[in-house]
Amino acid sequence: MADELMLEIVSPEKMVFSGKIEEVTIPGTEGEFGVLRGHEAFLSSVDIGELNFLKEGKKTLYAVNTGYAEVTSDKVTVLIETAERSDHIDKERALKAKDNAETRLSQLTKEDVEYELARAALARAIARISVAEKQ
Repeated sequence: MADELMLEIVSPEKMVFSGKIEEVTIPGTEGEFGVLRGHEAFLSSVDIGELNFLKEGKKTLYAVNTGYAEVTSDKVTVLIETAERSDHIDKERALKAKDNAETRLSQLTKEDVEYELARAALARAIARISVAEKQ
């Protein structure tokens, strides 16, 4: 197919996904962005959230952590801390992580060293729950 775009999602542990797709949507730190073949080249930081792509008319979703994306006219490379496909997410575990993070945040002030870690843990848990519920 002429409009296919190569996508690679890479974590420190493994190649999470590599294949031809039609389009991808990525949670950038400056806002969500979508990429089709022929897109202008750019680099972007990636935020905690939902990454999804369309392949053969089927949408696949991942809950992702922070990282970077490199876009060229025919390839997108996402270097990410973690990426978890929607059908592999343990929703009960994510709900417990959300509760734990909320409890930690309620006991901290913004000046506490651990505040940002707890805030990020909460954001990751919320992203995982949201992606799991969409599968």
